[in-house]
Amino acid sequence: MGWLWGSSKDGGSGSSTNDPLKDLDPSLREFLEKESPVKYKTAQAPAPPPSIPAPSNSNASTQTTTVPAANNTNGAAAPSQSLFPDGRYAHLWSTYKPLSDVENATKTDQEKLLDVLEGFKERKAQIGRAAVENCVMEQWAINDCYNNGGWKSRMTMCRAENREFERCYNMQSRFLKALGYLSNYDRPPEVDEQIQMHADTLYHRMLERERAVEEAKAAGLPIPTFPDILSSSKSTPSTTTQMTPPASAENPVPLPPDLEGLKPKVKAQLRDRLKDLSPEERALEEKALAMEIAAGKTVGKQIDKMFEDQAKAKKLRKEQGKETFGDKISSLFGW
Repeated sequence: MGWLWGSSKDGGSGSSTNDPLKDLDPSLREFLEKESPVKYKTAQAPAPPPSIPAPSNSNASTQTTTVPAANNTNGAAAPSQSLFPDGRYAHLWSTYKPLSDVENATKTDQEKLLDVLEGFKERKAQIGRAAVENCVMEQWAINDCYNNGGWKSRMTMCRAENREFERCYNMQSRFLKALGYLSNYDRPPEVDEQIQMHADTLYHRMLERERAVEEAKAAGLPIPTFPDILSSSKSTPSTTTQMTPPASAENPVPLPPDLEGLKPKVKAQLRDRLKDLSPEERALEEKALAMEIAAGKTVGKQIDKMFEDQAKAKKLRKEQGKETFGDKISSLFGW
């Protein structure tokens, strides 16, 4: 009955099933291993694990001190994005490109043009958001009027508070434009925040000037005049009387030299916007319009440069014999 458990020679049924070729002739066994589509696993005695001597404390300390030194000697230091300022993985950072650079390199001409236009629109939207942030107290006054105001304020839908908020929003937007909020798209956010805070400071300085004028009128004193609010650092009133002729058909509102080169229709629209403003508001609006036009010219120059680069690239492809189908179509229409 020994066949049920295997003989002591082959070590039981488990070892015979693990190595079915062990009783064959060595030449036949080699042939089967080479030609048979089914590969059999031969039973091999597991090799004993090598004994690794435990390192001493002195060797471990020397290894830990020499690894950073070896890493520091490999190449240049890693950039600021790396989590290892000691220079590790500097060979990987040497070929690193930011995702924005990769995306810009793969953008088409149409996508680049849309980015410029969208950037200008986003800048205008940011002016609106910054103006609303500067007028948060006026917003709070409107909310308080609707919740806790008297019956007279509620009957008029808080008209006085809404007018104050509307004037604050318009003036803050003018100050932001006049201070160059539209001029640059690549500056850090800290600069935008400084411009926003300075615009709020100038607005409250303008309100102080208006209160000084009202107090002088009420007291029967000469109306004080102030220097340009954008160019002056302090409000130092003088006692000379300010005389500004009203605008009329015979005496239209004069435009600054920066706006004289516009079309007659556009100049007529600008005069309509300026004729009902106070002298200080008119000067601020003129400055804001001039800066907005300058920002539009900057965007136009960027678009012109993009078209010039496209024309140069198309000319180079034509000289190299690599003109695309789109190049041929654009040449037919004179693009």
